Amino acid sequence: QALKVRADVVVAKDGTGQFTTVTEAVASAPENIKKRYVIYVKKGVYEEIVNIGKRKDNITIVGDGRDLTILTGSLSGNHTSHTATLGVDGNGFTAQDIGIQNTAGAEKGQAVALRISGDRSVVYRCRVEAFQDTLYAHSGRQFYRECYITGTVDFICGEAAAVFQQCQIEARKPMKGQSNMITAQSRSYKTQNSGFTIYKCNITATPDLTPVKGTVKTFLGRPWGPYSTVVVMKSFIDDLIDPAGWAP
Repeated sequence: QALKVRADVVVAKDGTGQFTTVTEAVASAPENIKKRYVIYVKKGVYEEIVNIGKRKDNITIVGDGRDLTILTGSLSGNHTSHTATLGVDGNGFTAQDIGIQNTAGAEKGQAVALRISGDRSVVYRCRVEAFQDTLYAHSGRQFYRECYITGTVDFICGEAAAVFQQCQIEARKPMKGQSNMITAQSRSYKTQNSGFTIYKCNITATPDLTPVKGTVKTFLGRPWGPYSTVVVMKSFIDDLIDPAGWAP
């Protein structure tokens, strides 16, 4: 059930809004705005790469549901941050009730669905889906609640100070020879305000991984920086996780 919000602009593929693409709606938002700017995206599959620039603060994107309003892209490559289907550099970003995909596939390597580099970001009731580097929590303070996040290698990664609360976190079947790493946190110095907290979440396997989970190593994470910090607390951890817990 989507929350009722007063939208500044409406995006609809069928032409019943002001815009037919999310990119156009983001471009319409004033720069350096102090109040919230709400973009309502009606149900549909939007094949586009959306970038919210540094001067685009306080933008909210709200959809009709994470399985109904879907942003999808398929970029991949070594420049991880440039592959995101939705990339956010502005502060105060909020996403609610949308799905964000990168469909490049496991064989394409780094292929981000959502990258957030702005501060004070909130992602609520969203679906974030890819394989490697699904969610790039790059920097700033970030909060995720009641989200579904799935991937294979380092699929929640970055240097942000991020809290994940009541989320469904699912490892999926990786390429042959790969191990699943749920997190790759990259805190780089001792006094940095950086780390992931996974609180009251469920950590499980997708249906394609479940039959072979005994032959695929899945870890809670690996260090991506000298002071990498991840805390998993009061969460359900299913038997897909290697007894070691963490990769070296």
